[in-house]
Amino acid sequence: MHLLEEDKRRFLKADIISTVEFNSTGELLATGDKGGRVVVFQREQESKNQPHRRGEYNVYSTFQSHEPEFDYLKSLEIEEKINKIRWLPQQNAAYFLLSTNDKTVKLWKISERDKRPEGYNLKDEDGRIRDPATITTLRVPVLRPMDLMVEAAPRRVFSNAHTYHINSISVNSDYETFMSTDDLRINLWNLEITNRSFNIVDIKPTNMEELTEVITAAEFHPHHCNTFVYSSSKGSIRLCDMRAAALCDNHSKFFEEPEDPSNRSFFSEIISSISDVKFSHSGRYLMTRDYLTVKVWDLNMESKPLETYQVHDYLRSKLCSLYENDCIFDKFECVWNGSDSVIMTGSYNNFFRMFDRNTKRDVTLEASRENSKPRAILKPRKVCVGGKRRKDEISVDSLDFSKKILHTAWHPSENIIAVAATNNLYIFQDKVN
Repeated sequence: MHLLEEDKRRFLKADIISTVEFNSTGELLATGDKGGRVVVFQREQESKNQPHRRGEYNVYSTFQSHEPEFDYLKSLEIEEKINKIRWLPQQNAAYFLLSTNDKTVKLWKISERDKRPEGYNLKDEDGRIRDPATITTLRVPVLRPMDLMVEAAPRRVFSNAHTYHINSISVNSDYETFMSTDDLRINLWNLEITNRSFNIVDIKPTNMEELTEVITAAEFHPHHCNTFVYSSSKGSIRLCDMRAAALCDNHSKFFEEPEDPSNRSFFSEIISSISDVKFSHSGRYLMTRDYLTVKVWDLNMESKPLETYQVHDYLRSKLCSLYENDCIFDKFECVWNGSDSVIMTGSYNNFFRMFDRNTKRDVTLEASRENSKPRAILKPRKVCVGGKRRKDEISVDSLDFSKKILHTAWHPSENIIAVAATNNLYIFQDKVN
């Protein structure tokens, strides 16, 4: 009985979604989970008799990307959990994506087959090799239609380049290279070459006791293939130019907001750590997420952020208990909408937040079973702190910290969002009249 319970828990843990990513057209949506699986959803094509069906995503392909491994040299278990997925732009009928766990990046090819060859000369129909003496005629093989099959095949494996855990991967705008980032180093790979990579950032001190910060995320500029940024656990962002030197240890720009001394506390350093950094589609702005806020930076202004949005300021008084239950170390991601006018990020209690940069309006929405019925309209949620609680408000003391939205994605051109709430994926779209 105990074993069954244990199995059930493990099974549920394996189903926890750990990354969500739309491809460049938004036709496909991929999720990775703690069990090392990748599930790709494809958008329904619009049909004349059911025009409203457009926008529904159905499972297109599911495959096991990573398996648990054991590093015998270091006596370390390597989890199969997928940390990040990044799509490559589509060049032909097949799709390509990169997926990574803590140590190994893999390039997957997802392709369709709806025809099969028949009429071999050297094999019979079951695939057995025929006796050459019995072959008296020459046959021309033909392609016969068959049921559609979607196949996922690993094309490249990029391994053995990271001593520490990989926290992010990013495909360059030249579509020939990508980078993989761990706590102390960033490596640059060519998509065609698996046996070597170039180390472009190394912040490892000679004496590890002098280590004061780690790299938390990195991303290439969307249009300039020589530029990338990386964020740190100290709340700073460095912009680097690969044309300046082979090893980008000297940044060309440094973005950091000095801390307000009146807000200083025991938790200041932990909550200032940046968990995600994203360039806007235009390439003009940077967005960073720390524990309590989302900030938008202009690449031309290093001194302070252009905009700061409070995600869940009501948790400021709860930092002590969030530290005790380890939630303070949660790594929330953030995303832009297609026009860079709205940003989205997650919170606790299955809440996620949207901030409109033009109107300065913000909203809290909830991803839950109750409001996930088709064509249900999401009601804005409000959290109250102390004092009297209104009917539709939820008290900060009754928030569920085990339900957290860390991973979200926004369709590149439409108002469709994907929200991962533990082991459920919710897809919401703008109401169409």
